Amino acid sequence: MGGFECATHQRRDRTRLDVLATTGHDQRCAEDYALLAEAGVTTVRDGLRWHLIERVPYVYDWASFLPMLHAAQQTGTQVIWDLCHWGVPEGLDPFSDEFPERFALYAAAAATLVREENMRAEITSPPIYCAINEISFWSWVGGDVEHFHPYGEGRGPELKRQLVRASVAAIQAVRAVDSRARFVQAEPIIQVSEDVEEPEAIANAEKHTASQFEGWDMLAGLRDPELGGGDDTLDMIGVNYYWNNQWVHEGDRTPPGHPLHRPLHRMLAELWERYRRPILITETGAETGPDVGWLGYVSAEVRQAQRMGVPILGICLYPVMDYPGWDDERHCECGLIEVDEDWSTRSLRTELCEELRAQQQITPATMHGKAG
Repeated sequence: MGGFECATHQRRDRTRLDVLATTGHDQRCAEDYALLAEAGVTTVRDGLRWHLIERVPYVYDWASFLPMLHAAQQTGTQVIWDLCHWGVPEGLDPFSDEFPERFALYAAAAATLVREENMRAEITSPPIYCAINEISFWSWVGGDVEHFHPYGEGRGPELKRQLVRASVAAIQAVRAVDSRARFVQAEPIIQVSEDVEEPEAIANAEKHTASQFEGWDMLAGLRDPELGGGDDTLDMIGVNYYWNNQWVHEGDRTPPGHPLHRPLHRMLAELWERYRRPILITETGAETGPDVGWLGYVSAEVRQAQRMGVPILGICLYPVMDYPGWDDERHCECGLIEVDEDWSTRSLRTELCEELRAQQQITPATMHGKAG
């Protein structure tokens, strides 16, 4: 799988990002999907831009989304659609009581449109959505440290509850208009360690590690049932995992090879034992250079997890195309699609494509084909 960076958040300086527009993917998505198909990738993550669709409350303009949906149909690309990748319409406060209702109505309208357009195109496969990308990360970066909108400080738990409440409402609203819809909840998995033999320090590290499960637990109704979560709300588990997802508490990163590094296959097995839901690696990758080795590492770890009985449906290279850095707007070179400095000419990266094909040849058959 391949994922296009589709962040639309407002960063600390109040600048609104629209990465799909900056890279030109929103206008050239058919070309980008076709390039990925050349590399054997026909399932992708991509995103709707809520702030463009609902400029006026409760009024939806699909002009920014329909070309992307039609491109997916025309190229035979299966898309997992992010309904909210951290960006909300102007004037809408995620802490407000209005937020879950607005999000649910928008999600239902989007699902209705997708259902009708797919019926018109004679596409019968069930749609797949990610309601809100990375609830845990957004709760921290937007609720605790004021780095993203809504610029909260010390309000991370409150924001997490709101995002879960909105996700549950959206899932229910989408299913009301299309009962076939599937959902993946993409969250980062982490391992926080401690390098000193002090019980209090070790307990703090374990507490931070355990926090990764809060969003999924809420969605599954395992805690805070007043938010509406339940056994049928948590569908597929989405795992976002990079080299820097493990670290010493208040210290350095612990990447593969570090004595405190925890193998990815053990983390995946823990998720399976906890939730008994199929798993997708919804984000993983590295910038050009380490990217080939990283894909090999993740693929090997996934195969080990599968040998242990963990049902993993796919690995998503993310971002799958060059993109501008969120804060400094530098040209980040990553993924299968290389783009020149003015975001014009596109081509496939030979070495990463070769590694991808090699991994596909030794990957169990259950990983091939369509997700869902």
